[in-house]
Amino acid sequence: MFGSRRFRRSVFPGGVSNSLSALSLAAAIALTLLIFLLYRGAKPPQSPDRTSLLMYCAAGARYPVDEIVREYEQRYGVKVEVQYGGSNSLLNQLEVARVGDLYLAGDETFMRLASNRQLVAEVLPLALQTPVIVVRRGNPRKIRGLDDLLRDDVTVVLGTPEGPAIGAMTRELLTASGHWDRLAAKVTQRGVFKPTVNDIANDVKLGSVEAGIVWDATATQYPELETVHDAALDRGTSRVEIGVLTSTRHARAAIRCARYFAARNAGLEAFAKHAFQVVDGDVWEEQPEITFFAGSVNRRVLEPIVTEFEQREGIRVNTVYNGCGILTAQMRASLDNPGSAFPDTYMACDVYYLETVKDLFQEAVDVSDTDIVIAVQKGNPKSIRSLRDLLQPGLRVAVGQPEQCTIGVLTRRLLEKEGIYDQLLREHVVTQTATSALLVPSVTTGAADAALAYATDTLGEPDRIEVIRVESQLAKAVQPFSIARSSDHKHTGRRLFEHIARSRAVFERNGFHWRLDALDPPQADTNPAEKP
Repeated sequence: MFGSRRFRRSVFPGGVSNSLSALSLAAAIALTLLIFLLYRGAKPPQSPDRTSLLMYCAAGARYPVDEIVREYEQRYGVKVEVQYGGSNSLLNQLEVARVGDLYLAGDETFMRLASNRQLVAEVLPLALQTPVIVVRRGNPRKIRGLDDLLRDDVTVVLGTPEGPAIGAMTRELLTASGHWDRLAAKVTQRGVFKPTVNDIANDVKLGSVEAGIVWDATATQYPELETVHDAALDRGTSRVEIGVLTSTRHARAAIRCARYFAARNAGLEAFAKHAFQVVDGDVWEEQPEITFFAGSVNRRVLEPIVTEFEQREGIRVNTVYNGCGILTAQMRASLDNPGSAFPDTYMACDVYYLETVKDLFQEAVDVSDTDIVIAVQKGNPKSIRSLRDLLQPGLRVAVGQPEQCTIGVLTRRLLEKEGIYDQLLREHVVTQTATSALLVPSVTTGAADAALAYATDTLGEPDRIEVIRVESQLAKAVQPFSIARSSDHKHTGRRLFEHIARSRAVFERNGFHWRLDALDPPQADTNPAEKP
């Protein structure tokens, strides 16, 4: 899952109101509505790859964003109009206007709010930042920490808690440390709560106040300032993220631009240049390709989902379906052959075969499960009611091959528990298939009288197949999804998972049981990239 914050917080549990910030917000909303009218009246572009995009962006990210936007327009001819402001103010604006393509927030709390309000679809991480105290170069007031900000001879500026990400973070951290009430009262008396983090830094730079609290990345952009760290502030690491708005009329172009921002060899270079602690992003490719290995049981449900994902993202997903034993053998073989493709993502038929390669993948998430059943011809002419009925004289049975597919492994485990595996294999098994997809056809073609198959595979032949339930806790396969540690497209893989996670109805329509409700998404490593 995405790197978690070191300081978890509830969303804005009350705080200082400010008439100036309210007026600023009203003005910003009016500006947004004006942009909306112009945006709405614009002539639709002829090419979606050269369209104009509208981005709402946290003011603290202005320096790298300006560089990235300029570079992106030069390389691809795409105009990106950027409106800067406090993260929360921008969130309120885009909720009112319901227009635009991208939203860059200075803290993940605002992105979660945007997602919960269904304003944002895809979210890509960019960088981490931490609050610090800033003072003028030389630190003339000898400020050493938060306690010094309460001194009578020190004037302080803070971000309004209802505006920029730094304001909300400051209030929460200082509430936890016991400094907030006194410092907020002191700041309120002078009326210097500010709507953006850059306004805070500028006030300190100009000498209007002695100190302020800003992001560490913001402080490095002002050579006239120096930073003072405090343990209470160090607990507040925040993640900068960019999201694709649900209001976009150009989803593919917006996602492509967001990918550029979040790529380690593209937009993240600008963030690193401006002292942001960047995440380990994907490699930038104009039209990336990812490889997706999937066990055969998943094919019917995954094919339309993957196609939708490809169309929205404008990328190619090379999906390989096969028995999981075959797929994992391919993975191991590719380690010794640099020219072979290792998958970026893997969705196994069951956790069994993912366990065999777990050292090559990040933490997995269970998506769904399906039952193992006995598939027989319609009408059940052999009167099969249980596993032991498969031992009837002359009965022909089809099972999966344990070394090649998950259904084979799970069947062997199930029959061994029942105490009939060796006898069944010796006297009744007429075929062992390499994938689960071949088991039901062995019954419909008359090659076998019964097959141990996944319940989901029987749904395609309702007029020719009858299903006998197996009463055992072992008669179940759980489908996990994971992202390869070696993948250069971990975040694309995570978005593929999120697209799958929004497809519960499709899974249930295809006979799977859903397992995702209370679970976190799979990891897409967002640890800071190592510096050379």
